[in-house]
Amino acid sequence: MNKKYLIKNGTVVSAAESRKADILVAGEKIEAVGVHLECEDAQVIDAEGKYIFPGFIDTHTHFDLDAGDFHTADDFYTGTKAAACGGTTTILDFTTQEKGQSLKEALNVWNRMADGSSSCDYGFHMSITDWNDSVKEELKDMSLLGVPSYKLYMAYDNLKVNDRELYEILSAVENEQGIIGVHCENGEIIKAITAELKAECENSVALHPKSRPAEAEAEAIHRLLVLAKLAGTPVNIVHLSSSLGLQEIRRARAEGQKVFAETCPQYLLLEDSVYDRPGFEGAAYVCSPPIRKAEDREALWEAIAAGEIDMIGTDHCSFHMETQKIRGKDDFTRIPGGMPGVEHRPVLFYTAGVKNRKIPVEMMCNLLSERPAKLFGMYPQKGVIKEGSDADLVIWDPDKKWTITAENQIQNVDHTPYEGMKVCGMPEKVFLRGCLTAENGEMVRELGGRYVYRGKRQL
Repeated sequence: MNKKYLIKNGTVVSAAESRKADILVAGEKIEAVGVHLECEDAQVIDAEGKYIFPGFIDTHTHFDLDAGDFHTADDFYTGTKAAACGGTTTILDFTTQEKGQSLKEALNVWNRMADGSSSCDYGFHMSITDWNDSVKEELKDMSLLGVPSYKLYMAYDNLKVNDRELYEILSAVENEQGIIGVHCENGEIIKAITAELKAECENSVALHPKSRPAEAEAEAIHRLLVLAKLAGTPVNIVHLSSSLGLQEIRRARAEGQKVFAETCPQYLLLEDSVYDRPGFEGAAYVCSPPIRKAEDREALWEAIAAGEIDMIGTDHCSFHMETQKIRGKDDFTRIPGGMPGVEHRPVLFYTAGVKNRKIPVEMMCNLLSERPAKLFGMYPQKGVIKEGSDADLVIWDPDKKWTITAENQIQNVDHTPYEGMKVCGMPEKVFLRGCLTAENGEMVRELGGRYVYRGKRQL
């Protein structure tokens, strides 16, 4: 049975305000939030000088992903441990429908992988790759099973849907009041440019960003938003990476469309010079979309400050350099695409955003907790500190200074793209539904994660 906890003297953060308050946790829920709370049978935790955030939500992870001849380095066991140690108490991963497979069959596969292996709570976006009438009928079943969000691809031959299917799926999901996230890159443009580069140049990691230009992202976003307007549905742009893509979102919003946007730490902290690193080092940064130029990074920060970005996911998709990324040593197109990040997302945003760019902590709470909880049907169970909500809590030490290294990370991968980065802030204590799960970056209680049944979008 969960202990009772009385967390006193901390600064409780929401998307709207920060205020000094005490929090009483009883069982899995928050029983009270107020000043001068008392409870004789509760363990008292003094949070003086600390922020208390609702547990962070990572809207975009890929654990135990089958990449053809191997799997990602992190499965649900290692990935959710890393998430919890960094302050993330809920992740949304992706279950991918195989050709000829029903959505329910696909969901069962991912549930089996995550059930009993997870140290934070979890849900799934459903990736539709084989659209037909029977799949359309299954959307109601998905809603009943707690899956209101979907993923579609506009690139990758084995995953992408065509424009007709995209329009039909948008319309059908709107009937369920769900939300679709879309990987926006023009796959045909990318294939054409890649063929030209491989014909003219020697193999080099530096060709990766050239093969997937920002124009390919912007064109796909534009086309998606035209189709979404015709379908009369809001849509979510995942892993936005470029200023050109941002301009398309701004144009659509100015015309009255409801468009949500997610970006990732790699697009906020890095620039495309990482691909010019000596030897094969640049392969660590191969992801899609690729890392962009400094001006793209600055445009995304400006958008965050202006309230134009809705959430910060990671697109965590980890591969070992020595045994997996290396397969692309003689052909950059064979480098597995993806980067780790689930463990370090909160501290990266706190350091680069709150400390260095003076982004308010309330905005950090909104981007990493409250807004994703609302968009993906978890609010107020998740994403907020209030009576009756799950006791997912992060007691955040704002003054802790430390350095990110692969050696000291929980993520099961042999590198980190943020190696040697000096950061500020750390989750001193992380509670998952009232249980102390991690402390000072280390696990205290494993395997407490549970599937989250989600409802309709609330934005």
